[in-house]
Amino acid sequence: MNRRSLYRAAAMALALAITGTAHAAWPTDKPIQLIVPYAPGGTADALARLVAENLGPKLGTTVMVVNKAGASGTLGEAEAARAAGDGYTLLYTATPYSINPHLQKLPYDPKDLQPVTQVAVAPMFLAVGKASPYKTLPDLIKAGKQAPGRLNFSSGGQGTVQYMGAELLLQAVGMKATHVPYKSGGPALQAIMAGEVDFGFGNVSALAGHAKSGLVRPLAITSAARNPNYADVPTVAETGVKGYEVYEWNGIFAPAATPRETVQRLNTALREVLESTSVKARIYALGARVVASPSEDFKQFLAKEEARWGATVKAAGIKKE
Repeated sequence: MNRRSLYRAAAMALALAITGTAHAAWPTDKPIQLIVPYAPGGTADALARLVAENLGPKLGTTVMVVNKAGASGTLGEAEAARAAGDGYTLLYTATPYSINPHLQKLPYDPKDLQPVTQVAVAPMFLAVGKASPYKTLPDLIKAGKQAPGRLNFSSGGQGTVQYMGAELLLQAVGMKATHVPYKSGGPALQAIMAGEVDFGFGNVSALAGHAKSGLVRPLAITSAARNPNYADVPTVAETGVKGYEVYEWNGIFAPAATPRETVQRLNTALREVLESTSVKARIYALGARVVASPSEDFKQFLAKEEARWGATVKAAGIKKE
């Protein structure tokens, strides 16, 4: 090997060593900020805090949950999209991320975020109040078809999966019902219990206690299979709405400029956390199921979700604001 080749080889080795050191240095003791674009107290917030609690020790640093609620999650998502791609800002968001682009002009470009991993999915109950005359989902659908628009349902707003899940069902069965939006999921659930509305969708964990106490009656669950904890509640598909399956998903994103090596390390660490027995059990207790997907799988899932909700919005005739 001549002198020039030796110099070139030495330079390449030095560059690789520097690059490897830079990657190995992440993260330092600088805290990682995990932005949650929703208010504290909901399922997404609870799952994010569980992830942060366990991810920090795995990476040897602190992961801090920062709630940035507003505009159906888009304010917090925009802040994450504008953040430096240094691995110290991440986004923990949920299903409205796939719905909002079809309903409003976003304050950020989705291309400025990249998927890291899908954390979990949680099914919903379609429920009625305890005094409701409807004992099964077919009963509800029959009544709705006999008097189009007379039945009404609650949700936390047009961009929520509770609303979109209902709209998807109405389109599938050819039924019309009146949407009654509330400021958030909590008041929407209260409306079901109080009999202010005829039916509504709600997260299983949010409705479970009320179902056991008899304040609400789940007519169906939106998952592909029955939940062993509520084995007497049929799936929506079982009641005759073939192919119906809706989940509230949760996932983690990073700014698009974040190095691929950092994203891969994050994905590995997150999947180890999520697949641990203790974390899986706690997520299941919140009514959700761990997914812990590779980044590419999450990207493909998002494309399907965005296409489905886009078609649902179009069929409903909802205009983008």
